[in-house]
Formats: sequence, C-alpha cells, structure tokens
Amino acid sequence: MRIDIITVVPDIFTSPFEASILKRSIEKGLVEVHVHNLRDYTNDNYRTVDDYQYGGGAGMVMLVEPIDKCISQLKSEREYGEIIYMTPDGDTLNQGMANTLSLEENIIILCGHYKGVDQRVRDMFITKEISVGDYVLSGGELGALILCDAIIRLIPGVLNDETSALTDSFQDNLLAPPVYTRPAVYKEHAVPEILLSGNFPKIEKWREEKALERTKALRPDLLDD
Repeated sequence: MRIDIITVVPDIFTSPFEASILKRSIEKGLVEVHVHNLRDYTNDNYRTVDDYQYGGGAGMVMLVEPIDKCISQLKSEREYGEIIYMTPDGDTLNQGMANTLSLEENIIILCGHYKGVDQRVRDMFITKEISVGDYVLSGGELGALILCDAIIRLIPGVLNDETSALTDSFQDNLLAPPVYTRPAVYKEHAVPEILLSGNFPKIEKWREEKALERTKALRPDLLDD
C-alpha cells in the first residue's frame, strides 16, 4: 500500500513513522508513506500556500493552485483509490471505514490547515472527507496520523498476530472484553478462573458475553447500529 500525505507542516510526520508498528511496516515493505510539502508546489519566492478569503472574515484559506499541482502530479504517476481530505465536517472515522481503506492500493491524504481549503479543491479532487471527532485541531496532520495508524495496522503482515486486529473494539460493533496477564492474583484481585481453565470454547463464550456486557454499559449506541 502507498499513502501520499500533502501538508504544509511535514515535520509533524517525522517521529510517528519512525517508531513502533508504523516503522516496522515501512521497513518490511508492507506500506510506503510519502509526505509532500505543499510549499514545494508554489511559484512565488515566498512559497505562499494561503490567502485571505473572498467576502471577508477571519482566517486564511489554502490556495487551490499548489494543491492542484501536487495532486495532479501524483495522479499522473499512478491511480488512487481515494483522495481524502481531513476536515471537521467530514464523515467520522470508524473501524469499518478503516477496514475498507486498508484494502486500497494507493490513497492520498490532504491535511487541511488555517481556515481550510478553497472549496474548489473539494469539488475537483476529493473523493472522501474524514473527521476524527467533533472538535477542531490546528490542522489535519494529527487526524491524518490517526487515520494512517488505523489503516496500516490492518494490513496483513503488519501485526505479529494478524488475528489481534480482528478482536479489537468496534470490529463487530462491540467493545473488546477485559484482558488479563500475569500474575494470576495481584493484591487480592484475581484473574477470572475461566481464563485459567484452558477450556477455549468456554473462554471464547465468556469473552463474547463480556464484550456484549461492556458494550451495553458503555456504548449502547453501537448495538443500535
């Protein structure tokens, strides 16, 4: 899989992709991540990527031309399954969306900044708009990192145990059940006996019951879905 990220602050992406699962997935050749500095696609000496909005009002708007140049160049080199814009008014990211995107071969992620992008960018290029929650960040970069992490961990071979991702919260519209590790008893708090029994069919049934119980208590809306 190849992910191209367009941003005005590329340095934000340096550290996250050099650690843990994201780093290993790149080193294994399972995913390519290319970060493009939008300022490299400007014509003026000031590398301008924003301007005042027509009609007045606070906040600068990202220019259409450098975004057009960057996306058009990438599209001339390969086909993209989705061109995604990170924006607070997009569809809220969920596990199902991450599952679907993890099957794509190539995607572009455009990170909004300032007051957002010229609407013509959204009209001309964007195929999917994604939000990571009902709040506003300084830019789409952190949202893009969340999206990348959610997608990349689902790619076969990224996790040491591929079945781990299939039992995560939200995969079946359920929250994950409680998990335990050693010691079996800690300060009078014991691990449930069923998990120590070795009876895997009963353990699986217990986990399903606990997942449903936890979901009913904490996120009953998931059951409505």
